[in-house]
Amino acid sequence: MMKKWLSPALLIVTFLLSAIGHYAGWNFTLQFILSSISVIFVAGFLGKATESVAHYAGQRLGGFLNATFGNAAELIIAILLIREGLYDMVKASITGSIIGNLLLVLGLSLFAGGLKFKIQKFNMTLAGLNGSLMTLAIIALFVPAVFLNTHSITEDETKLLSLIVAGILIVSYIAWLGFSMITHKEYLADVSEDKSDQDALAHEQEPIWSKGRSVLYLIIATVMVAFVSEWLVGVLEPISHEYGLSELFIGAFLVAIIGNAAEHSAAIMLALKNKISAAVEIAVGSSLQIALFVAPVLVFVSFFMGDTMDLVFTTLELVAIGVAVFIARSITQDGASNWYEGLLLLAVYIILGVSFFLV
Repeated sequence: MMKKWLSPALLIVTFLLSAIGHYAGWNFTLQFILSSISVIFVAGFLGKATESVAHYAGQRLGGFLNATFGNAAELIIAILLIREGLYDMVKASITGSIIGNLLLVLGLSLFAGGLKFKIQKFNMTLAGLNGSLMTLAIIALFVPAVFLNTHSITEDETKLLSLIVAGILIVSYIAWLGFSMITHKEYLADVSEDKSDQDALAHEQEPIWSKGRSVLYLIIATVMVAFVSEWLVGVLEPISHEYGLSELFIGAFLVAIIGNAAEHSAAIMLALKNKISAAVEIAVGSSLQIALFVAPVLVFVSFFMGDTMDLVFTTLELVAIGVAVFIARSITQDGASNWYEGLLLLAVYIILGVSFFLV
């Protein structure tokens, strides 16, 4: 009974402490720690509510919902950063979200699942298409940077190009949803080894909440994420100055790791239950959503706020995203995974993390 109430109690206590710290003007470091802990608990609550809703929606749509609401914290944080004019930190957080999902979330999922199950299989065709979409994302981020840095186009033209590229990416992502969930749903279906195991697993994963309560909790969790994200954003700049941390490191690693808490827990738990397809769907699907939908939407959000954010990423950011996509694609293309492949992804993430810290 105590275990049942411990998590909700910690969720409420950390949220209230974070609120009090923000409105009472506590020390910036303490505010940052409280807000970070609160975001993790709120993201966990959001992930649990999403998983419950996803159960009623089916696996493919469920994976999409997990990725979407898992990215809610990052999207809200990014919009608040745009409002503050911190475009470099926004781009760093986009970079961190992409590499965090492809290397950290996917790596931990493959590693944890691989320790329990020797080989885990998922749809090879889906993995290949996901790799192609991530390549499209790299091209879309690479082109504006090259054209601006070679002085082929002006800054104003770069902003116009960014808006056009953002629109194309959003259309491509919407088309992908139609392809993967409607026209080719069966073609991209999960790889199931044993029907009886699948049925037993489905029974084991019965949600603890009804459909109505799951939707209600999803809405409440999203609102809580919005509040605590704003409190966190408010102390990022003072923290970066106080500890001499670059905006690149804060955006790409601190914000990304905190914001990805929901995906971490959901994907790893699914991998441990031998549902590696769903885990890969959350990790890779979340990266795709960030690159093809969230980043382009942020460009349009900044445009409507009066100052368009371009899609010109730094060389370091482009290299990090390129490296993450390259190794993630090479590891997932065979449709099977093991713990060592997960370890390789985590090794690359640590290398990038240390490099960004030293910038």
